[in-house]
Amino acid sequence: MLEPVTNPVLIFAIAMVIFLIAPLIMRKLRIPGIIGLIFAGVIVGPNGVGLLDRDPTIILLGTVGLLYIIFIAGLEIDLEGFKKYRKRSLTFGFLSFHLPFLIGVLATFYFGYPLAAAILLGSLLGSHTLLAYPIASRLGVAKNKSVTTAVGGSIMTDTLALLVLAVVAGSTQGALTFDFWLMLFLSMAIYVAAVFLIVPIVAKFFFRSFSSEGVLEFVFVMTVLFVSAYFATVAGLEPIIGAFLAGLALNRFIFEQSPLMNRIKFIGNAIFIPFFLLSVGMLMDLRILFLEPSAWITATLVVILVVIGKFGAAWLTGKIYHYSKEEMWLTFGLTIPQAAATLAATLVGFDLGLFDQATVNAVIVMILVTCMIGPYLVEKYARKLALKESQMPYEPTNAPQRVMVPIANPQTLESLMDLAFMVRGSSSESLYTLSVARSSEEGSSAQVVEAEKLLGHAVQYAAGAEVPIHMLTRVDPNITTGVVRAIEETRITNVVIGWNGKLSTPQKIFGGVLDQLLERTSQMILVSKLGHPLNTTKRIVILIPSGFDHKIGFYDPIKVVKRMANQIGATIAVFVIKDQTLSYQEGFQKVKPDAQVTLTKLETWNEWNQEYLPHLKKDDIVIVFSARRGTIAWHPQLERLPRVLANATPKSFIMMYPVEEGKVDSRGTRGLDVPKTFLSEKSYD
Repeated sequence: MLEPVTNPVLIFAIAMVIFLIAPLIMRKLRIPGIIGLIFAGVIVGPNGVGLLDRDPTIILLGTVGLLYIIFIAGLEIDLEGFKKYRKRSLTFGFLSFHLPFLIGVLATFYFGYPLAAAILLGSLLGSHTLLAYPIASRLGVAKNKSVTTAVGGSIMTDTLALLVLAVVAGSTQGALTFDFWLMLFLSMAIYVAAVFLIVPIVAKFFFRSFSSEGVLEFVFVMTVLFVSAYFATVAGLEPIIGAFLAGLALNRFIFEQSPLMNRIKFIGNAIFIPFFLLSVGMLMDLRILFLEPSAWITATLVVILVVIGKFGAAWLTGKIYHYSKEEMWLTFGLTIPQAAATLAATLVGFDLGLFDQATVNAVIVMILVTCMIGPYLVEKYARKLALKESQMPYEPTNAPQRVMVPIANPQTLESLMDLAFMVRGSSSESLYTLSVARSSEEGSSAQVVEAEKLLGHAVQYAAGAEVPIHMLTRVDPNITTGVVRAIEETRITNVVIGWNGKLSTPQKIFGGVLDQLLERTSQMILVSKLGHPLNTTKRIVILIPSGFDHKIGFYDPIKVVKRMANQIGATIAVFVIKDQTLSYQEGFQKVKPDAQVTLTKLETWNEWNQEYLPHLKKDDIVIVFSARRGTIAWHPQLERLPRVLANATPKSFIMMYPVEEGKVDSRGTRGLDVPKTFLSEKSYD
C-alpha cells in the first residue's frame, strides 16, 4: 500500500482527476458515471492502494454532497404532482419500508442475530438514498409520476428508518421512557413546523429585496440548506431530513429553468456529489471479504433481501396504480441504492456493539452493489421513458415554440427573461432576444451599440440558466415595424414584452408601439408589467371573457399559466365573465402540468371590479386572457383593464393575447366571421 497523500492541494488535484477520468471510462463502457466514481473510491481509498485517506476533509465534502442530492430532490419535486399522487407516495413509502424491514428482521433473526440487531438491520434495508436522481433529472423525467412517487416515498422510508435507529439506540441505553417518546415526537413536530413556516417567510423577504444579486441568492440558499440540516440534528433527526425539508420549503421560490437553479445543480454535480460517491467507495474493505468467508454469506443475504423488498414494493405499487413497465423499473432503480440512512444506521450499530466487522463490511458490499444497480436501471429506463414520451401523438399544445423577448429597459430585463423561460418550456424550444434601434438622418450607429449592449446583458443572464438564445438586432425608423419584421423573419410563435404602465393618450390600450404590435401580428403576445419577482407569487388570478373557449389559441395561455403555477408553486383562481365554466374546466384539466385550480363564474364585469378587484393581495399576479379588437371574445372592458390593473394593489399583471388565424382587422369585421357551429352554441353580447 502507498502512503496516503497529505498535501491538501494534491488531494484536491487527485480528486479532480478522478472526477474527470472515471465518468469518461464508464461512458466508453456504457455504464453510468456514478458507478465509476464509487469504484474509484474503492481503488484509491485506505482499503485499496491507500493513495487517499478518508480524512475529515473527504468526510465533510462527502456529507455536503449527500445533503445536496437530497436537497435538489426536494427542490425539483413536482409539488402539485406530489399532492395529486400523495396517496401513491404514501402507499409506496409504506411498502418500500415495511417489506424489506419485515423480511430483513425475520431472516437475520433466523440466522442468529439478536432481536435489536435484527430490527436495526431490517430498518436500514427499508431506507434508500436518491443516488440516481440526478440521472432522472438530466434525462428530463423528474416530473414523471413514478419519479414523484419514489421521491415522495423516500420521505417516509428515511424517516421511519431513522426513527427505528433512534429507538434501538435508546433501548440499548435503557432510555425508552415516556419522556423519550414525548421529546422525540415533540421535537420532530416543532422542527418540521418551523422549517415550513420560517423558511418561506425569510425567502420571500430575501427574494423581494435581493432578487438581482446572483451570488447572494446562492449563498442564501446554501445557508437555508445547512442551517436546516443542522437543526434537524438538534431535533434528534438526521441532517438529510432537514435537507429535504429545506428543498421543499424553497421549491416554489427557485424556478426549474433559472440561473439560480443552474448554479445549485452545477456546483453539486461538479464538486460535492462526486466527493460523496468517492467517500462511499472508500468505505469498502475487500480484505475482510477474503479473510472472513462469513462476510460473503451476510453480504449475499442482505443484497438478496433488499432487492426482493424494494422490487416487491415497486411492483406492487405499479400494479395498484397501473404504471408502465418502464415506470415500475424506474421506481425500483431510484429506490434500490442504499447509502445515507443505511450508512448511519450501520455505524451506530457497530458503535453500540450490535454489528461486528463482518456485518459492517457486508452492508458496505450491499451499498456498493445497490449503488451500481440503481444508476444502471435509472439510466436505462429513464431513457426509454423519455423516448416514449417524446413519441406521443402530436398535439397543438405540444408544438415547438419560438419565443421572442423585445428588450428596451435594462431594469425589467431579468423579470422578462424569467417569464420567457417559463413560456419557452422545454429545452428544445428556441428563445430569441430582440433590440430595435431607431434609425435617423444623423445615423444609427450609437443606437445600435446601445442595443447590442442591452442584448449582451440578456445573453449573460440566460447563460447563467444554461438557456441558449439567439440575439436579434434591427434598425428601423418605426419600432413596431422592426419588431414585426423580426417576428416574420424568424417565425416567432410567442412574444413576451414589457409595459411601463404609462399611456400616451387615453384612447390607447398600452401606447403606440404595443397597440400597433397587437394590430399587425397574429402570434401569441404576452404584455407584462411585473412589480414583484415571479417566485414570490402565491396565487395566479385569471380573468377570462365570454367566448374565449372558441378561440383557435384557447389552450396556449392555459399551458403557459399552468407551467408558471407548477414551477412557482402557486394556486390558480379562474374567473369566467358571463360564460359557462364547463369548457374552461375541461381545458384546465386536459392541459399539463398539474396545478391547483378553482373556477368561479361572474355574471358581469362590474361584479369583478367591485367585489374581487379590491380584495387582491400584493402576492397575486393577475393574468387576463384577452382578445384583439374585432376577434372572438373581444369586449370593450378588455381595453380598459390595463390602466385599471396598473393602479391596482397587485403591481404585477399579464395581458395574454392568443394566436389568431390571420391578420386582425381592427375595424371589427373579423368578429363576425365565426363558424356557424360556434354561433349555434352561444351568443355574444
